[in-house]
Amino acid sequence: MSNANLAKIDLMEPIVHQIERISRDIPGWSPIDELFALFTLVYSTAGLRGDVIEIGSWCGRSSVVLGLVAALIGKTRVHCIDLFPSKSDWHRNPDGTYSIAVRIGEQTFAACVEQTVWAEPFERDIAPIYQTHESTFDLFSTAILQNNLEQVVIPHKGTSTTFAQAASNLLKCKLAFIDGDHGYRAVCDDIQNIEKFLIPGGWICLDDAFTNSKGIDRAVSELIISSGNYELGQQLTRKLFVARKK
Repeated sequence: MSNANLAKIDLMEPIVHQIERISRDIPGWSPIDELFALFTLVYSTAGLRGDVIEIGSWCGRSSVVLGLVAALIGKTRVHCIDLFPSKSDWHRNPDGTYSIAVRIGEQTFAACVEQTVWAEPFERDIAPIYQTHESTFDLFSTAILQNNLEQVVIPHKGTSTTFAQAASNLLKCKLAFIDGDHGYRAVCDDIQNIEKFLIPGGWICLDDAFTNSKGIDRAVSELIISSGNYELGQQLTRKLFVARKK
């Protein structure tokens, strides 16, 4: 059975309508124009060998869109990397902001440390999730199953570093979407970890670049724009920067 037979794809319905429909009830911050841009970029890689890697899947809002297009073009899987924090993994800092510390095996992984989450967006967008779900992974799993994408989308609980350490050297990536921890060091790690798998002609996409996250801006400027390793670098939507590896 081909991947296209696994997902709910209507070849007669405009893709943007399908994106709106499947992402409507999934918590997250990726706007429709960004999701449509990601869909289009992955669709353009149909002739390239390799998979899609997403860093920062949260509840699966962008994951289902990446999974939808991966199923449509076939022979492509989506590796979704996230700490998938539970309610107990969040803690409030002395200044009132929030950070994460997730225990996985014998290690504890911290996130939202350099750029913490302000109290207002935490209480408005994040806290309500835990009123009905123990973990963001519960919502993520539901979104994947409801869209019949479980054979296309592969979750990995951890960081880009743990993923890179565990992944096969044969893994090839034709598009990476980085939307995890927005701190400078974390974004640098994500870019450098993904570059090990990114093929020539493959795309790297970063959420919230050149908007209000100085850590992302600095990392993109240093490791992508000024590196000489990428071409066609462009702020594609109001919050999505993309570039193609040479």
